[in-house]
Amino acid sequence: MAQIVYFSKGVALLLSGETEETAVFVGRDRELRMLKDLFQRRSASLVLCRGRRRIGKSRLIKEFGSSAERFIRLQGLPPGAGTGRRKQLEAFGISLAQQTKVPEMRLTSWPQAFSLLNSQLDDRPTVVLLDEISWMSIGSRDFPGYLKAAWDAEFSDHPNLVLILCGSVSSWIERNILNNTGFVGRVTLTLTLEPLSLAYCNDFWRDAPGRVSSREKLEFLSVTGGVPRYLEEIRPGEPADQAVARLCFNREGVLFSEFDTIWSDLFSRRGPMYRSIVESLVDAPRTLDGLTEAIGTHRCGRMGVYLRDLEVSGFVRKEDGFSVGAERAPRQTTYRLSDCYLRFYLKHIAPRKAQIERGLYSGAALDTIVNWDSILGMQLETLVLNNAVGLCGLLGIVPASVTSIGPYTQNSTRRREACQIDLLIQTRHTAWVCEVKCRSRIEPDVIAEVKEKIRRVCWPRGLSVRTVLVYEGKPSPQLIAEGAFDRMVSFEELLTHA
Repeated sequence: MAQIVYFSKGVALLLSGETEETAVFVGRDRELRMLKDLFQRRSASLVLCRGRRRIGKSRLIKEFGSSAERFIRLQGLPPGAGTGRRKQLEAFGISLAQQTKVPEMRLTSWPQAFSLLNSQLDDRPTVVLLDEISWMSIGSRDFPGYLKAAWDAEFSDHPNLVLILCGSVSSWIERNILNNTGFVGRVTLTLTLEPLSLAYCNDFWRDAPGRVSSREKLEFLSVTGGVPRYLEEIRPGEPADQAVARLCFNREGVLFSEFDTIWSDLFSRRGPMYRSIVESLVDAPRTLDGLTEAIGTHRCGRMGVYLRDLEVSGFVRKEDGFSVGAERAPRQTTYRLSDCYLRFYLKHIAPRKAQIERGLYSGAALDTIVNWDSILGMQLETLVLNNAVGLCGLLGIVPASVTSIGPYTQNSTRRREACQIDLLIQTRHTAWVCEVKCRSRIEPDVIAEVKEKIRRVCWPRGLSVRTVLVYEGKPSPQLIAEGAFDRMVSFEELLTHA
């Protein structure tokens, strides 16, 4: 009988048994299946695995490695004073000696280190993980070149080898591997791990069926999003407000110090610029021009690099504008903050950081610190957008039939009025206008809001328009009686199916 459900570094784990805890891997089914299929190739595979900090990359690869005859994990040391090439090579050699039969030895170069690793490989199905690859390269500008040479001359000769390069600094992987001409045609598979879907997040409460409301689950997720390592800190029997107070408004709390760790680990000295960009997106998406104006800088090529780094790191999502009107509107690209934790930290933890460090919020009731209603609506919209494909399933929309999906903004012109739709899903013949609401009681006035938005858009002939209300709260009897929406989807339904 299942006893405990918790999340560990990227996947849900269900512990069962009375005397011995047996971990059952739950989640990441698609990624795990793709990895296991690599052993059917009968040739060496080079895999890239990237994603934001705490998303569960290493845990996924460890689970995959358990299915092979051999699993070797070599990890880079985190940045710090004195952590250069010599220290990285020393750590590599020690770890390799612990996991193989080679004696511990002093390594002086990466070609030597890779050759030593290759000497321990044979034709058995083997997974080798080079974890935190960007850290491993510290102090060695030529590291990607040495790795490419080792792959060509040695690693690729092993037909049952899967070599996985993994890291939280996704921008390093993109610049040094994906966009490196030396690796063209050599990468077999690239995995980018996203936060867990809402349905997998909901598994966290499996041990308390029917005892935790959808509102309380939203309060948890408005702080953690679908980041597994954060969800691992939640205790199913603990009320959401108490858990958030413990994790966020306590100087020892995991989520109190996490923000600074993210910035120092991923962005180092350039952290202030990345933080400025994220802060400017806390309240609303912005165009590139809007961003540069908000942070008081000039539009330049470096800004595009910064935004791309934040995008591949999983913190910001780029939304390419699309047109639905008879007159083709110019495509306007916007950037939105897609990470619930970052928004919660910047809006509610950062302004109180000094007081929290002095212990002034210890034991305080959360509702005296945070006005939940001021953030839940925005975080619900973020969760819905991040799980838009799951919503398509609930609406009976085949994902392959979708021509465009995302927030829709129509700017005011002489011929058109401004309009903003939370989520617009378009197929060839149908447009689904999705309104997202989080209120304790949802009144019929939302009907008029959606009708006005539909009126302002010049829809093409032959296109059917359907209306959807995605909500958390209690719809009023009048709203239900009106029957104005083609589909009403509760947050609880999203948690169960999306």
